[in-house]
Amino acid sequence: MTVFLPRTAVLTGVLAVAAALSLSACGSSSDGSDAGGKSAATATTAEAFGGIGTLAEAAKKEGTLRAVALPRDWANYGALMDGFKKKYGIKVEVENPNGASQDEISAVTSRKGKDNAPDVLDLGSSFAQSAAQQGLLAPYMVTGFADIPDTQRDSIGRWANDYGGYISFGCDAKRVRTCPTSFKDLLKPEYKGLVALNGSPTKSGSAFGAVYAAALANGGSFDDIQPGIDFFAKLKKSGNYTPLDSTPTTIGKGRTPISIDWDYLNAGYTHEFKSKGLDWTVVVPSDGRFSQYYSQAINKDAPHPAAARLWQEYLYSTEGQNTRLKGYARPALMTAMKKAGTLDKTAAAKLPKVSGTPSFPTETQQSNAKGVIAQSWGGATSE
Repeated sequence: MTVFLPRTAVLTGVLAVAAALSLSACGSSSDGSDAGGKSAATATTAEAFGGIGTLAEAAKKEGTLRAVALPRDWANYGALMDGFKKKYGIKVEVENPNGASQDEISAVTSRKGKDNAPDVLDLGSSFAQSAAQQGLLAPYMVTGFADIPDTQRDSIGRWANDYGGYISFGCDAKRVRTCPTSFKDLLKPEYKGLVALNGSPTKSGSAFGAVYAAALANGGSFDDIQPGIDFFAKLKKSGNYTPLDSTPTTIGKGRTPISIDWDYLNAGYTHEFKSKGLDWTVVVPSDGRFSQYYSQAINKDAPHPAAARLWQEYLYSTEGQNTRLKGYARPALMTAMKKAGTLDKTAAAKLPKVSGTPSFPTETQQSNAKGVIAQSWGGATSE
């Protein structure tokens, strides 16, 4: 069964490149008001604020967009940030690019009312839904909101899926004689100490997805993620699982030769590492096809509310969605863009081939699964 999870990330950062920002503790710098006295902080659509042009002018006055845990090599974020700055002249400042979804939420709650709080969030679906339940997110519907499938967006726009991909196995073909093609394969003795996730499933959306995929491959379901936890406990006991977080650096050094991660990240590594002489191959496991989307959201107390909303508009524009596609990620508006004839067909043709009918876990199922992992993961994978 092919499974789509309406938008996680966690966003777990997977890059070794870190660029921590110097943080100030001053108050919010702007309410994003336009000449007519409207506040971007309460605008639920661009039209309600006077249109994209008015929103852009207010955002330019703010001059900055702040975010947490957006690695440049994750789903083509580098190109998106550069494109946003080129188009609007607004700088995107990213703190802790290697962070995870929970780090983003923690930054929102701990820095409320401060200028160093994040304006926007890129979260795994379960994390986005939790943040909405906590009242942390601002309702905002981008111009193409109606074209996002109903199951992949909050009804009042507190979050919406942006891009996604399948859980996959990335493999260093020079260090691993035969690369695995199923979760069952991962238990083979030849993979001792080689199998890694890119973080803990208690914080990372991709790791959370990996456990869900393992559950589906081992008799579990959306309502029962425990078989996935049991699988990784078994993998740990066999000596095949390593708790070392997989990143481009650990892969490059040969420390995590098999990485369970989203296919768009592993596919990106294939291109990135080729020039370095590393033969990185990617496969979607045959016995645990699980797909998940990452959601975009706006901090209800964003220091730069106009820039936050303009960023959302850019991400969901044709340019933004095709930029995602060029980074091997499947954009949420892909079906609508195909119909409109605006999809980049060349980029779409390079996506890993996967068949199956997608289905979606409910918010309750995801929340329950997250709770089970929180209670059981450490004990299952500890030494």
